[in-house]
Amino acid sequence: MNPAVGLAAFVGVALATAAIGFYGLRISRTTGDFYVASRTVRPWWNASAIGGEYLSAASFLGVAGLILLTGTDALWFPVGYTAGYLMLLLFVAAPLRRSGAYTIPDFTEARLQSKAVRRVTSLVVVAVGWLYIVPQLHGAGLTIRISTGLPSWVGSIAVIVVVCLTVVAGGMRSITFVQAFQYWLKLTALAVPVVFLLMHQADAGMPALAEASSNPTGLPAAGLYQTVSLLVALLFGTLGLPHVLVRFYTNPDGQSARRTTLIVLGLLSVFYLFPTASGLLGRVFAPELARNGQPDALVLLLPGKLLGGVPGDLLSALVVAGAFAAFLSTTSGLVVSLAGVISQDLLGGSVRGFRVAALLAAVVPLSFAFTTDSTALAGSIGLVFAFTASTLCPVLLLGIWWRGLSDTGAIAGMSTGAVLCGGALVASTFMGSSVAPGWLAQPAAWTVPAAFGVMVLVSRATKHRIPSTVTRLMTRLHVPERPLATKRPPGTKRQLR
Repeated sequence: MNPAVGLAAFVGVALATAAIGFYGLRISRTTGDFYVASRTVRPWWNASAIGGEYLSAASFLGVAGLILLTGTDALWFPVGYTAGYLMLLLFVAAPLRRSGAYTIPDFTEARLQSKAVRRVTSLVVVAVGWLYIVPQLHGAGLTIRISTGLPSWVGSIAVIVVVCLTVVAGGMRSITFVQAFQYWLKLTALAVPVVFLLMHQADAGMPALAEASSNPTGLPAAGLYQTVSLLVALLFGTLGLPHVLVRFYTNPDGQSARRTTLIVLGLLSVFYLFPTASGLLGRVFAPELARNGQPDALVLLLPGKLLGGVPGDLLSALVVAGAFAAFLSTTSGLVVSLAGVISQDLLGGSVRGFRVAALLAAVVPLSFAFTTDSTALAGSIGLVFAFTASTLCPVLLLGIWWRGLSDTGAIAGMSTGAVLCGGALVASTFMGSSVAPGWLAQPAAWTVPAAFGVMVLVSRATKHRIPSTVTRLMTRLHVPERPLATKRPPGTKRQLR
């Protein structure tokens, strides 16, 4: 890849992101603008922004890389990523929006009337956010190294700088515009090269697709336990992702939150067609990337390998731009969600506190990125989903749908999930993913039921801890908002709640 082309693509995305972010600054004036965009984001805008922040390094680079490595086994990743939003639509989106909270800790405190639950939830949210940001920085380092030849740390620092500028400038209002733009850029950056490469190879004489079924690495197929555990992690983990959930607080009402989720399902379904096609092309034309330990670079290198020359450089530049859009949009969403939690718990919840918290939320994972490395982006994100499914998901689902949840039960369940899942992931990391048994490498199948079970059992043993306000709050969560008046005096505008 031509280094100048790769650098130009990155600079172009960074400038566009900064320009859109500073446009958002012009209309970000209140605390509500910074935290939840004053709850005025309409479904199509919000769905595009959710797609922008949810489609991370794992989706843009990692899915194609895993398909290159393991073939059809990797298709469970896009299936799980997308199906998780169906569960959001059914169980979480509308009730969470009706809660009126700014953050997940706000919701748990209001539901259980407990400062202790809020503190534990805040710690878990921060841990999940930081764990999720680190793979984005690894992906940025990989992309900048391959596209420009610069050291990996340049990509990580560049992402943090751009994200801090946009988030600190305009908060949620600002990044809503940025992330919506970045979803469509990412979709274009994958779709256009795939279409051109398929057309080129069709003209050149495509080899038999049966070659795509060959295994370039000799890795064994995933067993039933690993597949089930992965799906549990992806389906339930989506329900607890803090940067996704905070976006539902920006909808005007519960009905628009449901409509947003339905649109997101469509956007994700379309997007995942293209990394899947890239992985298939890689198994046919670039199996050496799997053997050389570069599967996550497949999407970046494929245009240059199959086309070369100016067309290859132009398509490669588009892919690099999309990759950096993925890193920037996901990291900015995570930083906003973490800044909301940190600023409200430690810095008073003001706009100034939000900005200081945003800087803290971005800099800490950068230090972890410098001391760690990841060669399997989708797999590392899958582990974060397992941790989220074992901690935040149970307290959200039970808090929304079960009157019997107590604050003691919530703390016990989250703590159990964090200790069991975190311990399994640390143990498997030290042992090595190729050596660790499947129940350690993919722990969600047993850590998620354990967290739910402990939460239920402890809550039943502490019924006296159930707050007296539970009936009123549960009614608020599940009774649809009253429809706005259909007749309004001439010249008046529809008012938002």
